[in-house]
Amino acid sequence: MQTVNVREQMIEQQVRAWDVLDAHVLTVMREVPRELFVPAEHGYLAYADVEVPLPCGQRMLRPSVAGRLLQALLPEATEPVLEIGTGTGFLTACLRAMAARVRSLEVFAELADAARRNLAALGMRDVEVVDADAWSFESGARYGAIAVTGSLPLYDARFERMLSVGGRLFVVVGEAPVMEARLVRRTAEEAWATESLFETVIDPLANAARPPRFTF
Repeated sequence: MQTVNVREQMIEQQVRAWDVLDAHVLTVMREVPRELFVPAEHGYLAYADVEVPLPCGQRMLRPSVAGRLLQALLPEATEPVLEIGTGTGFLTACLRAMAARVRSLEVFAELADAARRNLAALGMRDVEVVDADAWSFESGARYGAIAVTGSLPLYDARFERMLSVGGRLFVVVGEAPVMEARLVRRTAEEAWATESLFETVIDPLANAARPPRFTF
């Protein structure tokens, strides 16, 4: 009962408070047990609006940011989804609860293994966690929605080219102290539209390119 209460507090005080109002997204975030995906030593942070530390120097997205991401993409029940950066699998599980199937790329083997265990514990099917670096991954597949869970200091168009026509890409671009969350839509085979969503700061995606530093 206590876990249910703190999960509801997370929804009402953190997620809703950050303008996540879509009923389906809120239901999914209520039903996926976030505590399952948090390392045991940080269990007390499972429902706090913080970036929970993970192995390999990584961190989970804050619940508020995860909610905004899900609301921006709104994967449909018939759509395949690609996630770049699995972590321990919380967002992966949320995406799968909304979409037909999810493929998630994780460059750190320890995290990929943890995510597979966590997703299996929930009995989730049609979820594939792939040990891969997104910067060298090529499959030729197209996706209805793509979630990039680390920021890109420099925008890279490779992910938008993996979208189906009508597909959506969520990505955070820039460097601290201010980054921009964007929604990119593929409107035609060779056309995309970009919408600025909100400002935030999240850790960069592993191996992402950075702007050159000026020296004097």
